[in-house]
Amino acid sequence: MSLIDPSVVELSRLQFALTALYHFIFVPLTLGMTFLIASMETVYVITGKEIYKEMTHFWAKLFGINFAIGVATGLTMEFEFGTNWSMYSHFVGDVFGTPLAIEGLMAFFMESTFIGLMFFGWDRLSRPAHLAVTWLTALGSNLSALWILIANGFMQNPQGASFDPDTMRMQFTSFLNLVFSQDAQAKFVHTSIAGFVTGALFVMGISSFYILTNRHKALAARSFRMAALFGVISSMAVVTLGDALGRLDYLVQPTKIAAIEGLWQDSNAHSSAAAAPWLVFALPDDAKQTNYAEIGVPYVLTPLITHSENTAVPGLISLEQQAGPRILNGIKALNALQQYGQDHDAAALATFKQYENDMGYGFLAQKNAPNQDLTQITPANQDAIVAQTEKDTIPNVFVTFWSFRIMMFLGFYFVILFAFASYYSLRNELEKHPLLLKAALWSIPLPVMACEFGWITAEAGRQPWSVYGWLPTFQSASSHPVGYMVFSLIGFALLYSAFIAAELYLMFKFARLGPQHHAEPSVGGTATMFGKPQLADKSWQ
Repeated sequence: MSLIDPSVVELSRLQFALTALYHFIFVPLTLGMTFLIASMETVYVITGKEIYKEMTHFWAKLFGINFAIGVATGLTMEFEFGTNWSMYSHFVGDVFGTPLAIEGLMAFFMESTFIGLMFFGWDRLSRPAHLAVTWLTALGSNLSALWILIANGFMQNPQGASFDPDTMRMQFTSFLNLVFSQDAQAKFVHTSIAGFVTGALFVMGISSFYILTNRHKALAARSFRMAALFGVISSMAVVTLGDALGRLDYLVQPTKIAAIEGLWQDSNAHSSAAAAPWLVFALPDDAKQTNYAEIGVPYVLTPLITHSENTAVPGLISLEQQAGPRILNGIKALNALQQYGQDHDAAALATFKQYENDMGYGFLAQKNAPNQDLTQITPANQDAIVAQTEKDTIPNVFVTFWSFRIMMFLGFYFVILFAFASYYSLRNELEKHPLLLKAALWSIPLPVMACEFGWITAEAGRQPWSVYGWLPTFQSASSHPVGYMVFSLIGFALLYSAFIAAELYLMFKFARLGPQHHAEPSVGGTATMFGKPQLADKSWQ
């Protein structure tokens, strides 16, 4: 297998990263807003109070703007697997394509149908029927995310498939193992609840704006309280589930968890005890494999990751060394596979089967082999090639370390913010604490930022693999010219920037306008809504 131009690989990675991060600006808000809207409508159906119907209408309008632009930004991502990652698509397409296809059916049929009924069914459906549609919209949006995370879970921890040497592809062995992969299920719950935090802070922040400006106070106070209570539960849950994901990474992706913690030496290398400090601050140096300016909490890391007090956590240096035998086995596996592909020799197939699970490490070594040919690795050059390939098994520690910490610090900030917001809201003392209201308003973008850094942690920490342990990222790309990649990258950046500008413009516009039934008083006793004079409504006073 010939290697792709490294510049093309890096441009392909950059383009997919940009499109994924752009798209994920909209996803968490969709996941969280649907459940908040459904909760508001539930209160309306139970109590019959029109204010909750008005709340449902208003927040659904902002949700609709976000959903429409989110769908537009997500369309191109699935096509990118075929255009920019053709080797990846060939290698795992039979497995990876299935959850993507289900997600497409769910998003464009089930979810879109229910959203249409939710927006246009108010006068055509009974209250209970419309409420059921709203809850199905919330369920559909989150189930749509489930299938994306099942696909991503396969990349993180391949389950439910095996490699077929005759087709040179991963083939299904168990659909249930794919769907119920621990990584996929844990990420789904963690991501969905992170979306709940995003939706809650969005509603709470805009409600704070209305309270600070003395507008729509009845709607704002009720929205603020529901969002704060929703947010305090969600933020505590997302922190707890983050710990569960860390434990899973320790078991299946030790290089990722070591990079997250900036752990170069084994955890028992710091002292006679196995426990190691958890680093609050550090400046990892990937080239020198050390950290500078470390500030840590002693004896916290080991129980945090292993849930025990005397289990050592392997560091990146020892994990590199542990990869050496797997690299040698992978070279044997690929050489045997090449021979089997030429003459279907039974002995070659048996050799491949013996070392099959290390095949991906052979792919890693190909980049460092003479002329990128594994058959040219000899006893004379083998040690140098293996040593160089060992370095390639480690992700970028600085990026992984800090993206995780930014996400984590923001997570704990949300717990504190929602806790104070819930307390003062329940005591009806929000107007006595303008700093809290301003903090909620200016914190609206922070959950999206936390989600983005969470994805960077997951994806950067998986490197150098596109399918962990099986297919390296540099083997996965399509062989496009560099000029094509630069042109498409610029085009995507401009297009997606326009989408974000449209989102911000529409969100700011309709958030400032507020609920239509609460038009603001203006000079002469009239109010302006969408450019038309209306009688002033002072029911909010």
